[in-house]
Order: sequence, then C-alpha cells, then structure tokens
Amino acid sequence: MRSWTKLALLVAAAVIVTQLMARRSRPAPGASAQAAPALALADVGGQRVDLAGLRGRVVAVNFWATWCGPCRAEMPELAEAWRAEHGRCFELLGVAEESAREDVVAAAREVPYPVLLDKDAVALDRWGVEGYPTTFLVDADGKIRRVFHGPVDRGELSEAVRPLLPASCPRS
Repeated sequence: MRSWTKLALLVAAAVIVTQLMARRSRPAPGASAQAAPALALADVGGQRVDLAGLRGRVVAVNFWATWCGPCRAEMPELAEAWRAEHGRCFELLGVAEESAREDVVAAAREVPYPVLLDKDAVALDRWGVEGYPTTFLVDADGKIRRVFHGPVDRGELSEAVRPLLPASCPRS
C-alpha cells in the first residue's frame, strides 16, 4: 500500500509541475491574438496613465504585489529590459495590486518605469490575473501576444519584445 501511495503522490506532483511549466509562458496565437483590456490608472505620483495612449508601442503590463517575493526579485530584471528596449518603442507598466500605497511608493523608487496603483482591483479582474507576478506583452496594435506566469528575466522579456517592435515609433 505504501508504494502505491508514493507512486500516486509522485504522479500527481509530476502532473502539477508539467501544468505549471506549460502555463509559464504562453504565446498568444498570431491570427487570434486577443485585444488587451482597457487599462487606465494613476501612477504613484497621481498622473493618469492609459494603455490606449501607448498604441503604436510594445507594452509589457506587469501585475505584482509588494508582499510577493518573486515579484520584487524580478523588478531589477524588468528595469534592465526597459532600459535596453525603451528607446526602441517599448514601454513597461507595473500594476501594483493588494498592497498598501506607501509600500508601492517605496518599491516604485527602485524602478525607472511607471508603477500604477489598482487599489480596487479593477484591472486585476479585467485582465484575468490569477497569480503574481503575471506579465502581459501587448503589441503595437494593442493585442496580447504573450503572457508570462511567474517571474520573467531581462533576456526572456527582451527576446519576446524584439520581434514585435515597430519599424518606427510614434512620438509620445
């Protein structure tokens, strides 16, 4: 009986790990890429940022929380990706969820990209975020082209961004 229990637990663990790895990074199908939901929130300085105003640029929308260790660990990686690609028509928006404003403001000081506050979790629901961190890659036409579940590093994000960058960048 013991060996069957161990085998069943091992199989269950393997299935869970396989599912998590399969969900880690999903490219959105090319022809059926879904339009990104609306996103218009104030940043930590009170300035309203609207995803629609960034049309023509590739935008990574990163949902995170201050209490999420993997979220905080990926922030320097996201900052490096933003620095590397920003001049080539790439934007990054951090969307803070389930966090105290003062904690978000402190964390935002560590990154060069805008950090938005979603105090009522409106964006969280609209975008269908199931866990933190989750990063959506939105192309210049406003379509979701890829979703990263869990932390993403600079190389991985830059590699996904580069083929989507437009030939010319609209003025901001």
